[in-house]
Amino acid sequence: MIWYPYVQMKTLKTPYKVIDAQGVYLQTQDKKLIDSISSWWCMIHGYKNPELNEAMKEQIDRFSHCMLAGLAHESVEKLSEKLESYLPGDLNYYFFSDSGSVGVEVAIKMAFQFNKNRGSKRKKIFSLKNAYHGDTFMTMAVGDDEDYHAAFPKNPDVIHIPTNIEDLEKTFSAFGEDAICFIVEPLLQGAGGFRIYDISFLKKARELCNKYDVVLIFDEVATGFGRTGNRFVSDLVLPDILVLGKALTGGYIGHALTATNKKIFDGFYGDEQSLAFMHGPTFMGNPVACSLALKSIEIFERENYIQKIKKIEEIAKRELLGFEDERIKEIRVMGGCFCIEVKESQTIKGFTEFAYERGVFARPFVRYIYGMVPYIITEEELVKITDTMKAWFR
Repeated sequence: MIWYPYVQMKTLKTPYKVIDAQGVYLQTQDKKLIDSISSWWCMIHGYKNPELNEAMKEQIDRFSHCMLAGLAHESVEKLSEKLESYLPGDLNYYFFSDSGSVGVEVAIKMAFQFNKNRGSKRKKIFSLKNAYHGDTFMTMAVGDDEDYHAAFPKNPDVIHIPTNIEDLEKTFSAFGEDAICFIVEPLLQGAGGFRIYDISFLKKARELCNKYDVVLIFDEVATGFGRTGNRFVSDLVLPDILVLGKALTGGYIGHALTATNKKIFDGFYGDEQSLAFMHGPTFMGNPVACSLALKSIEIFERENYIQKIKKIEEIAKRELLGFEDERIKEIRVMGGCFCIEVKESQTIKGFTEFAYERGVFARPFVRYIYGMVPYIITEEELVKITDTMKAWFR
């Protein structure tokens, strides 16, 4: 039996079976559906992109995998070379892994060992209120969402900060000298409720992390590659560690990147083996994944995706902002993401089936009906999604 995610298996409704996919569409046995959430936000180029298909096939014809310990290969070398010019600042040291959650685990583990390697006994971690960074152990420890992490006990050494500067300053003043790192989803909190906050908060966080010598980690697994309307939020405020995943490979294969600056890298560099970073996912630097990432970045740059995302944001704002219903708490739009938050969770019960009948695949949760669309979507397709959302309330 398949054990499906985030669902009570006893009351599970039969999943829609996909038999084909092309562009922004999923084809089930009886419906052609616009994928409004990009298969958990990763399929930025849509499905069956011919260039990504070819890049994958070419690498598989050479070889599909080799470990990245004692061995290297051209795809990971070329991707690393590209990243040096592509990522902001001095984020020039790349540790690869096999999923966004693991990439975040790697980042937190790096921050802990960086702290230990320099003889510090700090023990606090800062993260955001309503934080979500994945479902592995350390990502749950820094998370702040009981819907996802109910089975995991609260960690007293993790402090969750609301996204306002007053609370940020108070927390650093009280605990900054004992803090190892501050991890955030920058500007847009995804699974925590598509909450949007101001860039001034991140600028102040960078300033305070510098003052108190705290490692600043940006989890851009969801926000990277244009989702906020910025290429990376790290282009605006530079972290010490950046985590990328999801869209990194165009959504074709699970893979993640934890990039650090020279300060962090140098904290592990020396003659003693005890300083080394002792971590090694089996599929890190997978040749197929690296080939896909290279081609995905090429397409993103060549096709001016940032302009496409600006158009998506413009249309979503035009179609959704100003729409009112007494059951709606707030409507939010940022870049390639839009969300209707309702006051009561019961309000959205049945929306998935409603959208399915109208040719849209949606997966609302808690109190959120949202869109995280592929960037190749047309205006007509996008309006069909927003019209479906509004039709639910009518």
